Amino acid sequence: MGVPSDGLDRPSGGPDRREAILIRVIPYGALAVSTLLVLLADAKTPAQVWTTLGLAVTAAGWMLIVALPGTSAPGPRLGGVYYAGLLVLFALLILRSPLFGLFGWTGYPQVTYLRGRWKQVGVVATALIVSVTYIGGFQSLGAATVPVYLILAAATGAVGMLFTFLELRQRATLDRLAEANAALEAALEENAGLHAQLLTQAREAGVLDERQRMAREIHDTLAQGFTGIVAQLEAARQNPGEWRRHADQAQALARDNLAEARRSVEALRPPHLDEARLPEAISGLSERWSRTSGISVGVETTGEPRPMLPDVEVALFRVAQEALTNIAKHAGASRVGLTLSYLDDVVLLDVRDDGVGFDPAADGRGFGLTSMRQRLLRVAGRLEIESSPGEGTAINATVPALTVGANP
Repeated sequence: MGVPSDGLDRPSGGPDRREAILIRVIPYGALAVSTLLVLLADAKTPAQVWTTLGLAVTAAGWMLIVALPGTSAPGPRLGGVYYAGLLVLFALLILRSPLFGLFGWTGYPQVTYLRGRWKQVGVVATALIVSVTYIGGFQSLGAATVPVYLILAAATGAVGMLFTFLELRQRATLDRLAEANAALEAALEENAGLHAQLLTQAREAGVLDERQRMAREIHDTLAQGFTGIVAQLEAARQNPGEWRRHADQAQALARDNLAEARRSVEALRPPHLDEARLPEAISGLSERWSRTSGISVGVETTGEPRPMLPDVEVALFRVAQEALTNIAKHAGASRVGLTLSYLDDVVLLDVRDDGVGFDPAADGRGFGLTSMRQRLLRVAGRLEIESSPGEGTAINATVPALTVGANP
């Protein structure tokens, strides 16, 4: 049997540790001191000495029921039996000598072995036994001393009741704290589960985003290159006299496409941006596209060009590339103009053509336009389209002017 527990797990050195010292160690110390005092002051015969030692040893042995290391707290019934036996020993020892009243005081902290209202009963019984020492022991009880004894017992019992009440309030507070801790742990476990779900969803969203990004890259590079090759081969079939020129262009496109495919495996930044700044890269792209498509292109740069973050430059380059591809496939244009504008806080790319145009509300959700929008959204940009049938098309891409070294 061990120190009674209130069901709380407290850290070492906390209330449980102090309580263990109080109700396990102090009673033995008080018993030893009381026994020594009695032997020195109130043991005049061998019989008194042996009676004193016998009762002290019996009390020490009885307390081993709850004091042995590693024992658990006694249940309500065993705790009641233990405390009842302790009261009997208090009475016998004090009957032997009032000096054992010092040991009798240890009954107050040991009422913790009792449950419920039995604690108050234990306090009253202990007060009745201990208070007799104030009048000289049981031998001094008489008509003259009983009133004094009762007053002392009432006062002592009241003090004991007060401490018991405070102890019960403390334990009630600890119980509420334990419940709050349990609720908090449950909430933390629930939050951990939600966090795990969010991580799973984030991973799934990341996978989906990566798939979409790869789809855009394939569309912006390999698919467009193959489209150009097919166009050159069809042109060679329709114009046998110029088949060599078209074949050479198809071969050049195939080589560029092969190089683009290899580069895409290593990194998805366009090689043109590795070799030149964005304005030069767009100019080179436009010149190559013009030679392939036969459509006149004008490129203009306004403002002071400055290096942007790689993702921003890639987004604008891919928008220009996609816009030119759409013009070649659908616009039927004779002239195209590209304007790259560097402003204080944004960079603008305008692509205009004089082609057949279209209705953006009815036909503005093709994969090419969707790819451009998604790519710009990744860098906090936006895409605007102005077009109508027979009026040509204007595509405007706006991105934040995030320069190299800036925090996006």
